[in-house]
Amino acid sequence: MEVRRSFETQLNSLQENLVEMGNFVRRMLQKAMKALIEQDVALAEEVVADDDVADAMDINIETKCMRLIALQQPMASDLRVIGTVLKAIADIERVGDYSVDIAKTAIRLSGEKYFKPLEIISQMGQIVDTMIEEALKAFVNRDLELARKVCEDDDEIDHLYKNLFDELLDYMRKDPNLIYQSTYFLFVARYLERCADHIVNVGERVHYMVTGQLLQLAPSHRSTVEENEYKGEVGNHKG
Repeated sequence: MEVRRSFETQLNSLQENLVEMGNFVRRMLQKAMKALIEQDVALAEEVVADDDVADAMDINIETKCMRLIALQQPMASDLRVIGTVLKAIADIERVGDYSVDIAKTAIRLSGEKYFKPLEIISQMGQIVDTMIEEALKAFVNRDLELARKVCEDDDEIDHLYKNLFDELLDYMRKDPNLIYQSTYFLFVARYLERCADHIVNVGERVHYMVTGQLLQLAPSHRSTVEENEYKGEVGNHKG
């Protein structure tokens, strides 16, 4: 009984560590977006420095996961929780890396007046921020509906990315002087699109942790077979 109690305490601590890391990286992304939009170099440099903290969190959590697996040999749902944490920290760490990339772009463009407002990029940043918040809530509450919503929000990010890509390409065709800034704006949009993909992975892992079924939940990522499995799974859940 004491061994089981100790294991559950460590498992709960592991999940709290994941949420702590997720919130830390979420703040990194928020600061990177603010630094880019307001051309705040000091804030951007803060995000770059934060990367070492996020990396240390990643290593610490992975070490705890491996120790639990080696010493406790967890089974069934406990093993799925640890596996989900292991996969999720890798995806969250990548969001931190992309936040650093956005911050470095903010530093590079800090001395220039933007030729256009960053409305779509700002909108993408806000959606990704919400996706992170909701993915963490879905993990804590074992909320399948919220996990699915996180994954479905990826389609809006893809839609905005395509629109911005076409818009910036048109600017570059008409005025070569805009190529430099447009290229960096495209990089930022691509970083955000990739952040959303990593958060989709977290949502899918939450679904796996709860159901034992690993599906691609983002509509744009699903094959026909997975689409049918998904519809069946959702129908069964509603029934």
